[in-house]
Amino acid sequence: MPTGVQTFQRLNLLGRRATRGFDRGTIVRIGIVAAACVAAWYAVEAFGRPYEFFDMKIYHGAAVWWAGGGDLYTYVAPNTTLGYTYPPFAALLMLPMAAVPMLTAGFINIGLSIAALMFVLVVLLKPLADRQGWPLWFVVGLALPLATAIEPVRESLGYGQVNVLLFALIIADLLGLRLRGRAPAYPAAGIGRLRMFIMNGGWAGMGIGLATSIKLTPALFIVYLLISRQWRPFWTAIGTTVGVTLVGFVLARPESVAYFTSVMWQTNRVGQADMTPNQSLAGVLARLYDTFQTPMLLWITFAFFILAVGLSRAAAAHAEGDELTAFALIGLTANVISPISWSHHLVFVIPAVVVLIDAALRRRAASRGMVARGPGFSIGRTRLREPLWFPAWVGLRHMIAAVGFYALFLISPIWPYEHQLPAHSHYQDGLIGVLAENSLALALIALVAALPWRPGAEPAFAAETAAVPAARRSASERAHQVLTLR
Repeated sequence: MPTGVQTFQRLNLLGRRATRGFDRGTIVRIGIVAAACVAAWYAVEAFGRPYEFFDMKIYHGAAVWWAGGGDLYTYVAPNTTLGYTYPPFAALLMLPMAAVPMLTAGFINIGLSIAALMFVLVVLLKPLADRQGWPLWFVVGLALPLATAIEPVRESLGYGQVNVLLFALIIADLLGLRLRGRAPAYPAAGIGRLRMFIMNGGWAGMGIGLATSIKLTPALFIVYLLISRQWRPFWTAIGTTVGVTLVGFVLARPESVAYFTSVMWQTNRVGQADMTPNQSLAGVLARLYDTFQTPMLLWITFAFFILAVGLSRAAAAHAEGDELTAFALIGLTANVISPISWSHHLVFVIPAVVVLIDAALRRRAASRGMVARGPGFSIGRTRLREPLWFPAWVGLRHMIAAVGFYALFLISPIWPYEHQLPAHSHYQDGLIGVLAENSLALALIALVAALPWRPGAEPAFAAETAAVPAARRSASERAHQVLTLR
């Protein structure tokens, strides 16, 4: 055979080997991800606002001011009345940005935040992708632009906020809880012990502790670890918070004293409660009463009620083996009861939407093979009183809820009805305006009250599977288990 023909055959064989597995499906998936990126860009252009790193200018200016010998908490950004509001440890972490221009610091924050969001999506979506048999790269690649386009993320990136980074720290602890007890026992000492510490999720609690030291609202996750009796992560979170705060006292003692004795209690440093972007319960009540400040007694009463609901539902979700839903409920509850929850704080709507999508897919999968004929049928002592005539509709309400909440946070209808006293009343646009201006907060409250958990979905129990009490299972779940065993 001529040499040229042999060479052509070899190249052809190598080409086929190189493209093996790169089929039409992969090309279609790449096209879908590219289309999602383009759609996300247009969505941000359509529904977003001019940002220009507004908050990053304050952080950068405060870092430069402090590095030059100024008092950190007396800094006021030019042309504003706003100053630095985070604890001293957060200021220590931000201090290096004084060495770079503000725009450089803003774009570094965008890069770190997108990387953190990708990590979060991998943690949230890997169990779902594995169960459905979807490629993880495709699921995360599709979810990343979709998540970036919604109000909390696009505002965090545009303003130069740190919410996505704190979100990643908390989700890292969720990953640690998933890994607890699932690796071999620790070796006696050395590198092997450190490796097993990492593989065993021994760091669970550190992320929450660090996030609490940077911003106080993640402290509710420490309360959750306490009431769910996850003792090791609880003490790890407490120890991390205390240790990091002491580091702040050692390296920035005057600023630490000023913050914990005065600055921390000055909630008006960040703005009035009735401002439209404050999508917390306090903001809703202030706007409903058309006043600058929240009616304190009413707010405390409802806040404690929502706190009780959120904590109890999160503890129940943990007991049923669904740690992701528990974390989502705690994050949403913290947003609702906080005096100030700007729209860029509401990142925990992302795991809530993931939970709703997963619940819809699980229910649809459980309905297969359960089409009833006649008025109903019995399995043992269990009678299905609601025959599933339309199995394709099972889980539809959860999917509709997921799409609805996503669309709400994508469009963010609060801004067309933005008002602020005394120039404009919050009732200026009537009932439609009131509902739209408070829509994100109302959505959070609805999720705290009704977000479903998925029994046995991802137990955070050491070397255990979730033992869901039979009395708590629905009749359809018990029937599906029987049919599956058959």
